[in-house]
Amino acid sequence: MSKIAFVFPGQGTQYAEMGKKLYDEVNDETKKIIDRIFENIENKNIKKVLFEGTEEELKDTKYAQPAIALLSVVFTKLLKDKGIIPDYVAGHSLGEYSSLYAAGVLNETETLKLISARGEIMGNARVEGAMAAVLGLSSDEVEKVCEEISGIVEAVNYNEPKQTVIAGEKEAVENNIEIFKGKGAKRVIPLAVSGPFHSSLMKPVAEQLKEEFKNYSWNNPEIPVIANTTTKILNTSDELKEELYRQTFGPVKWVDTITVLAENGVNKIYEVGPGKVLAGLIKKINKEIEVINIESVEDINNV
Repeated sequence: MSKIAFVFPGQGTQYAEMGKKLYDEVNDETKKIIDRIFENIENKNIKKVLFEGTEEELKDTKYAQPAIALLSVVFTKLLKDKGIIPDYVAGHSLGEYSSLYAAGVLNETETLKLISARGEIMGNARVEGAMAAVLGLSSDEVEKVCEEISGIVEAVNYNEPKQTVIAGEKEAVENNIEIFKGKGAKRVIPLAVSGPFHSSLMKPVAEQLKEEFKNYSWNNPEIPVIANTTTKILNTSDELKEELYRQTFGPVKWVDTITVLAENGVNKIYEVGPGKVLAGLIKKINKEIEVINIESVEDINNV
């Protein structure tokens, strides 16, 4: 029997006035939910930036994360209202937090409150480091090069078979880009990010997030969640909290995540949230899976 999954994008898919566009498109009942979400977020600037902010303002982690998650959460609700219920959920980095709502672990206001807090914690962390995308090498080859480098450089995002993101100490990453090219990488693209996300350098941030988790009432997931760091199927809130803690300084195994979904009978995936980044990656991992993008109310209506 065929199954479906919802997957949720990570940071980088935000765009100017995305909150206003969403708010203008939805019905009055959904507007009330969005209003309630903003009432429960401590940073009152978030609504203004999501509705009126520039592209540059939305690059700030503390705004980008709740902006993306707001669309993911609202579109998830609208899909479920149409009777489309996933058999599994998964998210890429930040997207794993959006999956908490889809799985019934937190309600919409608690989900956005937690993601807003995550954005603040990560935005204020100021952990020195850098990231770069390595194209054209297998993940095994990237890992081998990382082991040869002096300093901390780690494979952190296994995005598709020939694209792996590295992160680590700023000088160690920047000074060794040519080594990857010498091993056969077609391109190595430095990423414009504020820290070495998902690397071991982020461990202090993970400790702050673990404390933040105590402020929420967690339910066991009604829908299984595929973990970023292990690709295990998570069925309890304790497992999820541990995963979200470890995800902060651990890898996003997206290739293996899609493989696990396929092995469990998933042949249709809804990418729920702004952009088509995950759809592009999924097509390079498994061409047999149908991917449907949900990034507007019109997309919901067309389902």
